Amino acid sequence: MILQIETATSSCSVTLAKDGVVLTSKEANGRNLHAEMLTLFIEEIVAGAGISYADMDAVAVSCGPGSYTGLRIGVSTAKGLCYALDKPLIAVETLEAMAGGVVAMDEYKRQPDLLLCPMIDARRMEVYTALFSIKGERIAPTSASIIDENSFSDLLSERQILFFGDGAEKCYNVLKNNPNALYLPDFQNSATHLTQEALAKFNNREFEDVAYFEPYYLKDFIAGKKAI
Repeated sequence: MILQIETATSSCSVTLAKDGVVLTSKEANGRNLHAEMLTLFIEEIVAGAGISYADMDAVAVSCGPGSYTGLRIGVSTAKGLCYALDKPLIAVETLEAMAGGVVAMDEYKRQPDLLLCPMIDARRMEVYTALFSIKGERIAPTSASIIDENSFSDLLSERQILFFGDGAEKCYNVLKNNPNALYLPDFQNSATHLTQEALAKFNNREFEDVAYFEPYYLKDFIAGKKAI
């Protein structure tokens, strides 16, 4: 039984899964929700499932890239639970989890050549992104990329790419005239997307060091200027 936490974007999401099957979830989407809602969601999930914290076998967290503040809150909460309960910590890369969420959708399973491109907003025309096959296999590494009219041009000349996530709108506005550029609107990150990867890592005992683990920020944090 794994408690799963997703706070890398504006989504604040908690899921309890057993043997790769989601038992219950609690989530909300909006800015600056994580600090206020995350621990409340965890308490509601545990109480609603009728279990104790000791019944959990591990805690999995979406570890980035993504929002600096959201990641810090999610990872620190996961580490605190693991430390207090003496449970293992599992880290799932956020873009990989997003791809897993689309892989699980029935409507895309019959498109074997389709590439998946999850995107997380990283200010202006920059996104955190990677490429995966429809089976969830990684095609291109995670990177911070500036989106322009030449982005993905080589691949789009031969294959369809499905863009999704809160950074995908930037790409869609630039590439929407290319018939191979597909767009999945209204995609939201969810802790349910961590389920299969978290289970695989649990079975393989791929655990993080609770004392030293840090989120995968990808880029250094840059504080915005306060309005005067």
